[in-house]
Amino acid sequence: MKNFFYTLIAFLVLTNVNAQVKNPVKWTTKTEKVSDNEFNLVINGTIEEGWHVYSQFTPDGGSLPIVITFKDQKGNYELVGKAKESPYKKAFNDVFEVDEYYFEKKVTVTQKVKVTNPKVKNIKLNFEYQVCKEACINDNKDFTFEIPEIKVAENLDKPVSNVDSVKVDSTTTEEVKTTPVATPETKKEEPKKEEERGLWTIFFLAFLGGFAALLTPCVFPMIPMTVSFFTKQSKTKAEGKRNAIIYGISIILIYVVLGLAVTAIFGADALNALSTNVWFNIIFFVLLVVFASSFLGAFEIMLPNSWANKVDRQADRGGIIGILFMALALAIVSFSCTGPIVGTLLVESASKGGIAPVVGMLGFSSALALPFMLFAMFPGWLNSLPKSGGWLNTVKVSLGFLELALAFKFLSNADLVLQLHWFERETFLALWIAIFGTWGIYLLGKITLPHDSPLTHISVGRLFMALTVLSFTVYMIPGLWGAPLKLISAFPPPQTYSESPNGVGGSSVASEEKLPDGAEIGPHGLIVFTDYDKGLAYAKEVKKPALLDFTGHACVNCRKMENNVWSDEKVLNILKNEIVLISLYADDKRPLPKEEQFVSKSTGSEIETIGDKWTDFMITKYNTNTQPLYVLVDNQGNNLNKVTPTTSYNPDIDFYANWLKQGIVNFKK
Repeated sequence: MKNFFYTLIAFLVLTNVNAQVKNPVKWTTKTEKVSDNEFNLVINGTIEEGWHVYSQFTPDGGSLPIVITFKDQKGNYELVGKAKESPYKKAFNDVFEVDEYYFEKKVTVTQKVKVTNPKVKNIKLNFEYQVCKEACINDNKDFTFEIPEIKVAENLDKPVSNVDSVKVDSTTTEEVKTTPVATPETKKEEPKKEEERGLWTIFFLAFLGGFAALLTPCVFPMIPMTVSFFTKQSKTKAEGKRNAIIYGISIILIYVVLGLAVTAIFGADALNALSTNVWFNIIFFVLLVVFASSFLGAFEIMLPNSWANKVDRQADRGGIIGILFMALALAIVSFSCTGPIVGTLLVESASKGGIAPVVGMLGFSSALALPFMLFAMFPGWLNSLPKSGGWLNTVKVSLGFLELALAFKFLSNADLVLQLHWFERETFLALWIAIFGTWGIYLLGKITLPHDSPLTHISVGRLFMALTVLSFTVYMIPGLWGAPLKLISAFPPPQTYSESPNGVGGSSVASEEKLPDGAEIGPHGLIVFTDYDKGLAYAKEVKKPALLDFTGHACVNCRKMENNVWSDEKVLNILKNEIVLISLYADDKRPLPKEEQFVSKSTGSEIETIGDKWTDFMITKYNTNTQPLYVLVDNQGNNLNKVTPTTSYNPDIDFYANWLKQGIVNFKK
């Protein structure tokens, strides 16, 4: 009785907290004058303790990022670069299996604009974001920034002054006060450390990529040839060593300049934004398939021969300039082998943004240049190098298999973002099993490709490599039946994004039945309606209560409830047999038909998407905007749990099961 009493009190408190419209972020805005016609639009957010707002750069597949939509832009003003943010934190989300970038306590977003129409008095924008703690809230605000009268050029010498803005927000009546932009003192060290670790990871992987490029037919034979050239053409050994070191440094410079060029052309953060875009994920997929096909022997990716000839003539000039052109000639001649690796590294480092492409090229070129310098300093080591032969093509083909496997990760990203379910977990794993299995068979010599030499036997090293690849292939096979595959958890789609969320052979009555109109198979094989009216009509038909599950595709705690609470036998049995489940997604971005769009009577916001509709329904009927939210209703949509009408995230399985049972008892009265 005592435990029941405490549980009841906790339940009432939790329900009271959840059953209200939450606004855990207080926003303020200001306009800062930068020049005569340029201004910074500054949005400051103060976030309640424990809540997180997600960066505009957080990768797809996780929580929802900040999205800024500018209004009446054409002919009035231009955006100068991407909106800048205060430092964010980075953490791996083991539910969505992606890294997420988020803000705690404070967030500042600054967009620089250039006004092109002197008559512009203000700039309006819509600021959309997701904030999560034990529940998630998808919200958007309309901000209006006042633009002061544009001065003539003579006033440019005067000190720049800040101009406070007027905030127009139809969804809240909270008072707006001007707050200062975050100062360097507010920046936390943890994001910097995370960024440094990420850059070191890129450098290390790029360094390994450089060593892989060395072991290809285009580069490896060049080592003894180049070193012999320097040692024979130089008047003294010291001069030969010096020239070889300059040669190595020149290689590094060429690739670092390439990284700098990519960063300069696209911008430090633009590449990150592009890499999380659906179309660019598809483009990256196509590029990597092309690179893989080249490595497997279908064709060679080569730069024009005229380039190599022109550079080679410049290399004959001698001196430091000649050595620099020799290094450039190596980059051009070996492009058919190094190009796909360099391209892959640039694609991967682009997803990190910032100076990652430069760091990647530094790591790659350092590994590529190091042997040329070392063997020039110690020519005797050349005798220990293995002879060129068919093994070089084996390395190249192996890289092709790896490129092909990586390509499907980008295709998977695009499918996840669009929620098309064309490329689910089983399909991804089947392709990886086929790719790595074929690679293992190739290493055993059972398959030959266009540029392979005749093979009478395989080396012990090649045998061990084949065993490793085939073991990895066997490891992935149980994943087709629902095994978690923790070694590669960051690569395939999550378990929930699959044909069999319960695993093959798992409990799924729904899969064996003809689904009712408007229903689909949800978590744990449950029959789920995603349309309120159809779900309620079916509940009336089968004479069962309905559980309204206000959820979100990007709601972490919604997934935790499904994975940890709904999966329990006593809860799952109720969900399968005693209620009708209606899941309404508050972050569904699909537009409503024009005739169904409206202006909310509760908030004054324009309801344009399916997610907007269900969010407004929550606020209007249940006075809350958080997900997950669970409500048991009868066939007329009335609440069944009288004392505690709604509940939200609560990992207590007994609590959730008793709440469901109480509602069902009330339905049967």
